[in-house]
Formats: sequence, C-alpha cells, structure tokens
Amino acid sequence: MARVIWVLVPVISLGFLAALPFVAAAIKHVIKPWVAVVYVVAEVVIIGVALSISASADEPYRGFILILLIAVAATHAAFLDSEKVTVGK
Repeated sequence: MARVIWVLVPVISLGFLAALPFVAAAIKHVIKPWVAVVYVVAEVVIIGVALSISASADEPYRGFILILLIAVAATHAAFLDSEKVTVGK
C-alpha cells in the first residue's frame, strides 16, 4: 500500500512533488542521497523550463515536459524497494 501511495505522489501533485519519494527514501537510507539531489535539481529545472515556455496551442511542450517528469518519477518510485534495481542503493 505504501508503494502505491509513493507512486501516486508525483501523479496527484502534477509533478510538483516528484522528488518527495526520493527525499523520503534517502532519509530512510533506502537510496543514496545523490539520487534524491538529482531528482530535486531535475524537478526544479524541468518545472522552471515548463513554466518559462509560452502556453500556446501550437506548442504543447509545456505539458509534454511535465507529463514526462510525472511518468519518470512515478516509474522510478515504483522501483524504490525492488531488489533488482541496484543503482543508487
């Protein structure tokens, strides 16, 4: 149940809390802190870029960038407790 909640955090928050599962996992020593730092920096950069792009119907980049952030963060959050993934642990 906890895994489902952590996967839903980036989705429900529309990407604004995408790094939260990784910061919590780093605090609990599930992953190394550099993974959480990478996610925090990536989230700030991606949201900054997405908000700086003008919103027009001809350029859907803003939504695509945010959807990409949400999908990647949710997928990686699902693999936090997996024994098969060894990168960052």
